[in-house]
This record gives sequence, C-alpha cells and structure tokens, in this order.
Amino acid sequence: MEAGDPNWKSGDNPELVIVYGDQRRDYLECYTMEAIEEVDAKIDRMPRGSMQRKALQRLFHGQSFPTTVDETGRLVLPAKLRNKIDLNGEAFFIAAGDTFQIWKPETYETEEESWQQELPDDVDPLSFLDGDMEV
Repeated sequence: MEAGDPNWKSGDNPELVIVYGDQRRDYLECYTMEAIEEVDAKIDRMPRGSMQRKALQRLFHGQSFPTTVDETGRLVLPAKLRNKIDLNGEAFFIAAGDTFQIWKPETYETEEESWQQELPDDVDPLSFLDGDMEV
C-alpha cells in the first residue's frame, strides 16, 4: 500500500480509495492512490459529456470512499460499506496487482462457483497466462 501512495512517508498511514459502486456490485474494490490516479487520467481523456465518461465519473468519484490504513495495518470499513456487501463478520480479500477486492465470504464462494461453471471442464486457467487460449 505504501508503494502505491506517492504522498506516503515513513510513519504515515497509506491512503487508498474504496470503490463500492451501485447495486450491481456485491464487493468493494480498493485502489492504491497511484491506481486511482491512473483511472482518473483515463477518464479525463474521454470525451467530455459522453455516457462512458459520466458513468465512470459516477462510479469512481461518486460511489467511492477515500480512506487510510490504520496504525495497526487494518482497514476500518464504515457501516455504509459493510452494509453494501452485507458484511457482518469475516471478510475475504482477493488481490489483483495494485487493487484488491473485499467480499463477504459466502458471496465470493457463490460467485466463484458460478464462474467455474462458465469455464469448460477441459480448460486449465493457467493456460491463459500464455495468451494463446480463448474461452
């Protein structure tokens, strides 16, 4: 997290942005400051007034929550975000480079089962790393 926060100094708590989205999103996506700046730059290059730009501005600017990691390395989620994903106990984290997702464990398990059913039985997901396999 510190590496992804250009303003971070030793002794500070790293900043990040949690994107919670609308009713279609049942997880929270956490962006490092560098990652969110990259997204903002892409949005800024889109045609002003376009539907795509408006949708992304609403998602990343209106449906997000800037925060910091606390002194103990924990991320404290406000009730609004916990309620958004129906989180009332343990959380499941999944890393994705300079972002990570926070899921209610049961929701993630259901999503994972659904995704696995879409993948043909004879396809090994590791084959996607070579870039020569399509599903």
